Amino acid sequence: MNLNLKDKVIIVTGGAKGIGEGIVKVLAQEEAIPVIIGRNEADNKKTLDEIAGKGFQVTAELSNPEGCKKAVQEVIKQFGRIDGLVNNAGVNDGVGLENGNYEAFVASLHKNLVHYYLMAHHALPALKASKGSIVNIGSKTAETGQGGTSAYAASNGGRNALTREWALELLPFGIRVNALIVAECYTPLYDKWIQTLPNPEETLSKINSKIPFGNRMTTTEEIANMVAFLLSEKSSHTTGQLIHVDGGYVHLDRSLI
Repeated sequence: MNLNLKDKVIIVTGGAKGIGEGIVKVLAQEEAIPVIIGRNEADNKKTLDEIAGKGFQVTAELSNPEGCKKAVQEVIKQFGRIDGLVNNAGVNDGVGLENGNYEAFVASLHKNLVHYYLMAHHALPALKASKGSIVNIGSKTAETGQGGTSAYAASNGGRNALTREWALELLPFGIRVNALIVAECYTPLYDKWIQTLPNPEETLSKINSKIPFGNRMTTTEEIANMVAFLLSEKSSHTTGQLIHVDGGYVHLDRSLI
């Protein structure tokens, strides 16, 4: 599908790996200009090479508030515009209620939520000028819980709330804001986690069996396709929505399947 994203400058935080990498590749296919923002320059450039350099990268530590500001400034300096923002960077870092503490909890909020706000805040003047769109990547943990990951769950609850709040606040500027909620998506980080378990293959099979549609995990490309659609004018009357691309994981009654 031609989503009319050609030459649109779209920031993707955490765009070098996993879901972010999938988004960057689909945006490149749509002839947009994806801008990868991530902490590791080598990783950023590797993904740029995989899309034949049809994009840009900014090396920044987004858990540092000043890093968010400088990243946006660098994009504007390079292109003079921002047409879309995909807040994606984050990590399920397992800061729980019993095993956590104040410092770890607040640090996790900075890794997973605060930079969502700061990136949108600093990009807002450019997004107003372009009437661009924002897509926040979220996780099912805000709705289902997971156990042992209070900070990540709280961050995702915040992402959902900010999506609705921004959609309302930015109505006068023609800026649409939506969230894409991920349940089970196989990424290198997911693989790293599952390999730490005693029976990784058995555990993976059990997880797949609980995903209603196809008994398989969502691919990064399936997530990326929806993100590209939400960034485009093809979704011109969609805002304030929490859209689940999860094979029915969160909402379908699995006892009936």
